[in-house]
Amino acid sequence: MKHLTFLVFLGSFCSLEAQNWPQWRGPDQNGISREKGFPTEWSRTRNLLWSVPLPGKSGSTPVVWNSQIFLTTPKEGKNVVASFDMSGKLLWETEIGLARKGKHEAKGSATHPSPVTDGKHVFVYFRSGDSAALSFDGKIKWEQNLHALHGKDTLWWDMATSPVLTSKHVVFTKMDDGDSWLLALDKESGKQIWKQDRHFETGPESNHAYTTPVVHTGEDGTELLIVLGADHVTAHAADTGSEVWRYSGLNPGKAKYWRCISSPVVGEGLVFAPYARGNQLTAIRLGGKGDITETHKAWIGGRSSDVPSPLVVNGRAYVCEDSGFITCFEAKSGKELWRSRLGGNISTSPVFADGHIYVLGEKGTMIILEEGPSYKLVATNSLDGEWCLSSPVLVMGKLIIRTAENLLCIGMPGA
Repeated sequence: MKHLTFLVFLGSFCSLEAQNWPQWRGPDQNGISREKGFPTEWSRTRNLLWSVPLPGKSGSTPVVWNSQIFLTTPKEGKNVVASFDMSGKLLWETEIGLARKGKHEAKGSATHPSPVTDGKHVFVYFRSGDSAALSFDGKIKWEQNLHALHGKDTLWWDMATSPVLTSKHVVFTKMDDGDSWLLALDKESGKQIWKQDRHFETGPESNHAYTTPVVHTGEDGTELLIVLGADHVTAHAADTGSEVWRYSGLNPGKAKYWRCISSPVVGEGLVFAPYARGNQLTAIRLGGKGDITETHKAWIGGRSSDVPSPLVVNGRAYVCEDSGFITCFEAKSGKELWRSRLGGNISTSPVFADGHIYVLGEKGTMIILEEGPSYKLVATNSLDGEWCLSSPVLVMGKLIIRTAENLLCIGMPGA
């Protein structure tokens, strides 16, 4: 009986250690996994468990829930949601409307927004404006075209903002020259719960945002949606969409063409907002109401990221520049601790687990660093030039990597 009790306890402990990866930036929308035991070295012949071809190019990141992988992809002119098991077997594919072809020659896609799941449904959003909720067996629960209902996007490039989940709703955003908004739908029915307009006067293109909101729950239980774009950071009540506070100091000189791609991240009691095409990182203290521009600015730094979103862990903030540099800051003060060139361009966002930072370059080279106050290289691994725009997924002791051509799983054999 004691032996049986131990086994039950051990099984419970293991289940607590394992995490799902339900959205683009992981369990807490910050790129951090609390799991341990991930591989740090691999190649085509070592620790690559499987690789399966995908039908179309996309920058969306897969999500994982209980050994089931979900991703979006274009296929034969259609938007498609696909699901795989953890052995790489295709379980199903479901079409959601006609694909709206990407604009950017190298990085364009109809399916850049990543899925999000609550463990019951998978929610998706496409450049065409099509949105849907699907069951885990691929059946459509509800489907609607948000751009047909609320205005087509006028972005100069390809829409990339992903849906996010609050405790009650699924939330979609659109920020551009036209009708910019946040929209909350009922998860079960797709019924509109609230719609919050978000308009700011900016120079040309500066009101275009490709960012994904962060859902943050404060110590008092207040749930906020934190949104970056159009020269502002705003916080909105999750249950109503109403604005709680705004920070207006991102573009005091009214510069033109400061479209925003990198999403904000919350850590150390601060919101980190990359801006100015990779030339400005602003740290804003959480809290307050109304205009907090003068009262809640923690610090502003001159190095930032344009496409990759920041990583904040263990009191340090890391930003990867598109050109292949990484800079580490002291999170609360903004003091630069170190800076290094990793090599090659970067469009994915860094992720962290078990003391290591994983950075995936556009040409499939993964640099692994030891997290800390000084630069320490752990390993360099190559996918032989495969084009990578999607961020890595750290789940169940494995890395799930989506390239332009394939979905790959890296892990220790037998683990």
